[in-house]
Amino acid sequence: MAERIIIAVWTDKMLKKLGELFFVFFKIGICTFGGGIAMLPILERELAQKRGWTNSDELLDYFAIGQSTPGIIAVNVATFIGYKRAKTLGGVVATMGIVCPSLIIITVIAKFISNFSDIAWVQRALKGINVAVAALLTYAVINFAKKSVKSALGVALFLLSFVLIFVFKVSTIWIIVGSCVFGVILAAVRGNFKRQPVQAAQSAESSVLPEASVQSAESSLQDRESAK
Repeated sequence: MAERIIIAVWTDKMLKKLGELFFVFFKIGICTFGGGIAMLPILERELAQKRGWTNSDELLDYFAIGQSTPGIIAVNVATFIGYKRAKTLGGVVATMGIVCPSLIIITVIAKFISNFSDIAWVQRALKGINVAVAALLTYAVINFAKKSVKSALGVALFLLSFVLIFVFKVSTIWIIVGSCVFGVILAAVRGNFKRQPVQAAQSAESSVLPEASVQSAESSLQDRESAK
C-alpha cells in the first residue's frame, strides 16, 4: 500500500515536471530567432535566472558541449537540461518541446514560400530579419566571450583559435577537438578530476531518500489504522 502511494505521488510530480519542461522549451523555441548562440540570453533568463534549473557557468558548459557534439546547439542544451531535471524521459520531452515550434513554423512557411518568395516586400523583410539575426548573434557572442574568457590562458587560446580559423583556414572541427584535448590535459594536470567529498555525501544522501519516503508512508498508514 505504501509503495502504491509513493508511486502515485511520484507519477503526479513527474507528469507535472515533464509538462513544465515541454512548455518552457516550447516557449523558448517559439520566441527565439537566430538559433545556436543567439539563444543563450533567453536560455539564461528562462532557465538560470527565472527558474533556477541551472546557473550561468553550467549553461556555458552545456553550450560548449553542444558545440563540440553533432546536432543543433539549442537542441543539445535542451536535452542536457531535460535529462538533469527528469533523466532520459525529461531529455526527450525537452527536446520535443524546443523542436516543435520550428517544425510547425517551417512546415507552414515551406507550403507557401514558393508562392511569395519573389515578392519585393517579402525579400526586404527577409533582409531585415537577417540583419536582426546578425545583431543577435553579435550580442550573444560578445556575452559568451566575456563569460568564457576569464584568464590570460583563455585569451591566448581564444586568439590562437581565431588566427588558425581566419588566417590559416583550419577547420573548426580540429579547433574544437584540439581545445577539448587541451582542456582535458589541463584539468588532469590541475587534479580537477578528483571527486569532491561533498558530491559523494550528496549522492549517498540521495540514495537514502526513497527508503525514508517508504518509512514515512508506512508510519502514516499505521497512524490512520490506529485512529480507526
